[in-house]
Amino acid sequence: MNNKLTAFALPLLLSSTMAAAQNPLFTDVFTADPAALVHKDTVYLYTGHDEAPNNDVFFEMHDWLAFSSTDMVNWKKHGPIMKATDFKWAKGEAWASHMIERDGTFYFFTTVRHDDTKPGFAIGVATSKSPTGPFKDAIGHALVTDDMTKHTPNDWDDIDPAIYVEENGDTYMFFGNLVPKYVKLSDDLLSLDGEIKTIDLPNFTEALWVHKKEEYYYVSYACEFPEKICYAMSKSIHGPWQYQGILNEIAGNSETNHQSIIEFKGKSYFIYHTGAVPPKDGKPSGGRFRRSVAIEPLLYNDDGTLQRIIMTTEGLSKGK
Repeated sequence: MNNKLTAFALPLLLSSTMAAAQNPLFTDVFTADPAALVHKDTVYLYTGHDEAPNNDVFFEMHDWLAFSSTDMVNWKKHGPIMKATDFKWAKGEAWASHMIERDGTFYFFTTVRHDDTKPGFAIGVATSKSPTGPFKDAIGHALVTDDMTKHTPNDWDDIDPAIYVEENGDTYMFFGNLVPKYVKLSDDLLSLDGEIKTIDLPNFTEALWVHKKEEYYYVSYACEFPEKICYAMSKSIHGPWQYQGILNEIAGNSETNHQSIIEFKGKSYFIYHTGAVPPKDGKPSGGRFRRSVAIEPLLYNDDGTLQRIIMTTEGLSKGK
């Protein structure tokens, strides 16, 4: 997500199970900026938590939520896994994140606003032995701070970390707003191992996500504003990236868009957020600062290109 918009609300029932094949998945809590991890036979879904009381001011995001499923239909809630201020150097703003696992440790890379010692948005890393936390700051300082990149004058241009691990173990972090960037991480995942490089992607806004299927790497991202999801393909993690166009249109009632792409039990899925929750019990509806996660199937053409995502209210309830 970026400086433009995000939000959340309503109490979260811890460790409860609910069937949520429809879209949005959850209607009792606002979720945004999904990042999914497949670990063994389970999908772990990590989201931001929109708590803005309405859609008129700005994002209000204090912590990150976790959910799990073994069938992509029934989801178990695990509650907040971490607060932004658990990073002692951070002011707050629990923005977009990404989780990976290595050798039994779960690494949570995420966006927060740094305190006044290094003003602007920053990327931190936290760790846990459990995919549902609790998580603790792994290094005691930010991994990336605003003063490390000067591609734009904005202080939110180092957001939305997305981690990709090569087959040989080399690990890269993709991130950025307005200018897409990536950097190799050290073997222990706790520092940078090389210079921060930029990527040539048309109409880039934010929300990078990288995945691979067969011979192709795919980078998807929020493009333009209000945001659609566009994508490009390459045969190398380092590009060059061939632009392929729009993958997902503007997600209803939300100017931001943020995607996660996974393969689970032989099927591919596109996870995103929308502002589609209707007003309930006199409370404001979902919208630009009150978003909710949804899921659709992701299909590939014979040439490796991706079929356009068709957003539905049924979601996976039709057994797709």
